[in-house]
Amino acid sequence: MKPPAPLSEFGELCGTDRREAVLSEHLRVETMRAWSAPSIPVLEGRGPQLRLYDSADRQVRPVTPGPTATMYVCGITPYDATHLGHAATYLTFDLVHRLWLDAGHTVHYVQNVTDVDDPLFERAERDGIDWRDLGDRETQLFREDMAALRVLPPRDYVAATETITEVIELVEKMLASGAAYVVDDAEYPDVYYRADATLQFGYESGYDRETMLRLFGERGGDPDRAGKSDELDALLWRAERPGEPSWPSPFGAGRPGWHVECSAIALSRIGSGLDIQGGGSDLIFPHHEFSAAHAESVTGERRFARHYVHAGMIGWDGHKMSKSRGNLVLVSRLREQGVEPSAIRLGLFAGHYRSDRFWSDEVLAEAEDRLELWRVATTMPAGPDATDLVARVRQYLADDLNTPKALAAVDAWAKDAVSYLGHDREAPGIVANAVDALLGVELGYPRRYVDGDGNHIFV
Repeated sequence: MKPPAPLSEFGELCGTDRREAVLSEHLRVETMRAWSAPSIPVLEGRGPQLRLYDSADRQVRPVTPGPTATMYVCGITPYDATHLGHAATYLTFDLVHRLWLDAGHTVHYVQNVTDVDDPLFERAERDGIDWRDLGDRETQLFREDMAALRVLPPRDYVAATETITEVIELVEKMLASGAAYVVDDAEYPDVYYRADATLQFGYESGYDRETMLRLFGERGGDPDRAGKSDELDALLWRAERPGEPSWPSPFGAGRPGWHVECSAIALSRIGSGLDIQGGGSDLIFPHHEFSAAHAESVTGERRFARHYVHAGMIGWDGHKMSKSRGNLVLVSRLREQGVEPSAIRLGLFAGHYRSDRFWSDEVLAEAEDRLELWRVATTMPAGPDATDLVARVRQYLADDLNTPKALAAVDAWAKDAVSYLGHDREAPGIVANAVDALLGVELGYPRRYVDGDGNHIFV
């Protein structure tokens, strides 16, 4: 899927009477596709109500969706391959997705791709590649990694470049209401959001101003930008710069800011009052605080989402895994080395999703041993009764995704099964289906082949 070409490739506009026609043609893009969905066994009965920690309320409380549960999770900026920090986040919300399905809900899950942003342009320039080609390549690798990890795909998988019209409409509304303004800069008249546009700004993170300013500067903000009303005001529309892609708008050619892309996508696909806005804990501020504030400024709602849910960071070699540090453990690299995706899932599930934790060779080895134990146990001719185990796994996962307890419960059953402690012939199959449906771990032995480069690939 190619993002639309920037405005510069269309030449100069020939007058305001042509703006709508040119804009309509310019923004006509094909819809980004997600990845294929794995099959999921249907378990007997229904799972309990999900309870999750809400970052805004600072407590675990029930998630109360209607018949259709709605979730928006921030996606990748596709300038590098998927690492285990990404995987941990998307596996967290894959659990939410699976538990909602098990509880009888349909799920409207939306995920974006930030395919127009500074890191993408910088990497493309460094590598001598068109930014759109780089984005296409890394997005496709992300799809392959998610499919291999058996992550359920979103219903709507949306590129920022597919949503330029919605962003422009949102920015126009904020300008009209006074929630946004154009800086006094004749050369680069950027549009900014007023951090004080809503009375509740800051409720999602709970941070004080000093912390906000520090994180704003560290995570893509521009507190020192001349002409802003407040250091915390966030970029909504970046005026056209030489060498950067841009799109036409009533307030000048340019491109979207980071936060407003997610506001526009979520509002246009789901609407206000979504059940969960999710992502990694490094998105609490400024990204989720501002994307919520943008939406609330337009809708008048007190809360953009009923739950703000955040996954902890994954570290390697003593530091948080990050592209800037270069200490990445890539999902694709592990797969090439012959590591089974099910073992990656189990390794990441060994710790609680909200905790910052480290990946290591020992974590992987324990996960591979666990996977083998479960496989042997579920191929036994009989085992202990599975009814209580399935109920406990459901309950542990519904209680703020307590994967360590869920894994320990399956371990105990599996050890009894391989010790011939049980005579229920249906139990091994029931457990295999439950582990598949709830944890996304398929216990059949996968087929492995070696590709032309000598990489071991599981299918």
